[in-house]
Amino acid sequence: MKRARPDLFHPRIVLAGPGDDAGLIAALRRRGLHARWRSWQDPATVHADLVILRAATDYRGRLRDFLAWTKRVPNLLNAPDVLAWNVDRQYLRDLRRAGVPTAYVPVPGDQTALVFLGGEQSHAFADKSAVEVDDELWDVGRAALQAAADRVGVRAVEMLYARADVTGTRSGARLVSLDLVAPSLGWRSLTDTARANGQRRFAVCVSAALQRLGLGPFAHRRP
Repeated sequence: MKRARPDLFHPRIVLAGPGDDAGLIAALRRRGLHARWRSWQDPATVHADLVILRAATDYRGRLRDFLAWTKRVPNLLNAPDVLAWNVDRQYLRDLRRAGVPTAYVPVPGDQTALVFLGGEQSHAFADKSAVEVDDELWDVGRAALQAAADRVGVRAVEMLYARADVTGTRSGARLVSLDLVAPSLGWRSLTDTARANGQRRFAVCVSAALQRLGLGPFAHRRP
């Protein structure tokens, strides 16, 4: 692809997954960022400047290989330590110890997915449809995200994405699961306008991550 400013550094960005997040490539391009889809198992991923893990449905069957791959990638979002902590189901125990109300058994049917981008509230969905949820549920999601960040030693803003599945019970809102690895973010559940706004926010967070890593498109000039 021809670059408008060949004298500037253009980070090579890979979205690792099967390409089910329709619209993200275009949203990133509007921010001046160019990305392509590749499988996380593609050897080319380790040569990218930034890899964003968006789907890895087979990683649990190859957990050792997957975790080794996260360490080989130069810059991975979310970060390898975040992923290593989250793939162990014992993460829920850590969150309970941190004071996050959690469900001790899976809750069928009535869960709501809360999506956070760059540590900030984005949107919610349930049964493949966007929903409005009350502050009590969002508070549980925010508490879980902050507790996770504290546990792995990062700031919540450094987590590009997070999905907290929560449920409301008679005893109050509770966390069912927190996915920081490669969760579905429910883009297709949103209206066109809401999806565009959410994916714009996603792209802004990617730009911010590149700046933190010293990889912003305007951070380095080529000699």
